Amino acid sequence: MSYDQIAQVLRKLESRFGWIPIMEEGRIIGVHLDGQSVTLEPGGQFELSGAPVDTIHKTCAEVNSHLYQVKAICEELQCGFLGVGFDPKWTIPEIPVMPKGRYALMKSYMPKVGSMGLDMMFRTCTVQVNLDFESERDMIDKFRVGLALQPLANALFANSPFKEGKPTGFLSTRGHVWTDVDASRTGGLPFVFDGDMCFDRYVEYAMDVPMYFVYRNGQYVNALGLSWRDFMAGKLPVLPGEYPTLADWANHLTTIFPEVRLKKYLEMRGADGGPWRMLCALPALWVGLLYDTEAQQQALSLVSDWTAAEREYLRVEVPRLGLRTPFRGGTVQDVAKQVVSLARGGLERRGHDEASFLNRLEVIAETGLTQADHLLELYETRWQRSVDPLYGEFMY
Repeated sequence: MSYDQIAQVLRKLESRFGWIPIMEEGRIIGVHLDGQSVTLEPGGQFELSGAPVDTIHKTCAEVNSHLYQVKAICEELQCGFLGVGFDPKWTIPEIPVMPKGRYALMKSYMPKVGSMGLDMMFRTCTVQVNLDFESERDMIDKFRVGLALQPLANALFANSPFKEGKPTGFLSTRGHVWTDVDASRTGGLPFVFDGDMCFDRYVEYAMDVPMYFVYRNGQYVNALGLSWRDFMAGKLPVLPGEYPTLADWANHLTTIFPEVRLKKYLEMRGADGGPWRMLCALPALWVGLLYDTEAQQQALSLVSDWTAAEREYLRVEVPRLGLRTPFRGGTVQDVAKQVVSLARGGLERRGHDEASFLNRLEVIAETGLTQADHLLELYETRWQRSVDPLYGEFMY
């Protein structure tokens, strides 16, 4: 699909369902409504950002409503949506670039800082969960659990075994891509586990991440590789004498891509995009672990003696072997069973009748067979080593 065809989908969300367009230089780049937004990622991936809600039922209703809307539009336009973690077929040159100024800057910069940045931009797709916290201490505990267990989420939700029509040798090609995008702004943030971790410490880290841009008068000013600290001192070469605003800081924070990202909430960023029935399982996992004090403490004690080297080993190895990744005399599957069980306990104690959202995840943890394993089996058998049937069978 070209940008113009993708724009038609956004325009129909506006005309049929009352969404309000988000424009940049005369082009539609997203829509918003009632605290929700739909925006375009660099390769035309749709990103639904939900409004803050207090139960998984409400999150799920929001996701379902969005998917029903785009499905109705796509039936009319003869297009479809696929929930996978990595584009199974198209090469980067075959994928249209969305007309957002920041993406043009990123596209030129990515190959200078890592081997798979363009793959990340144009060919990956994820499901993310944002969780708030009640204090600095609570933020630190949630941040640590989130970072340590992000590879577990990657293993449980692995759903990207193909690239350019063939198996890659990874269950989560998306997870592998993130191991070489840009080391200065990605990864497992070992400092979060240090004794001096606090809001200030994350701010210091963020200020050391090289800049991408400054947004001024509707234009993206190229600040690639420049120093935020110079900007704070009024010494940014491209805007001499200017100082950053809070909006500049908020924009800068969106150019940092660790496995868990801190804003006014924590973003859990480690799971592949997946089939419709799996989308609500991810918030169920993290809400169960982190919105119940007992479950959060149990999860914290589970990961408290994991070393920085072990956490990095999981981040790098889990994309290849998933739940079969060896770990501490057993496998990641052994840990995943514990983690899903902790999440179920947390959801049951919350008392909102949300535990059933974990059912599919419990089957994956027990059997060790992920969505990626299922796709690979189909590829070798009924699909006769072609990824084309994936589009028909797994389209939303």
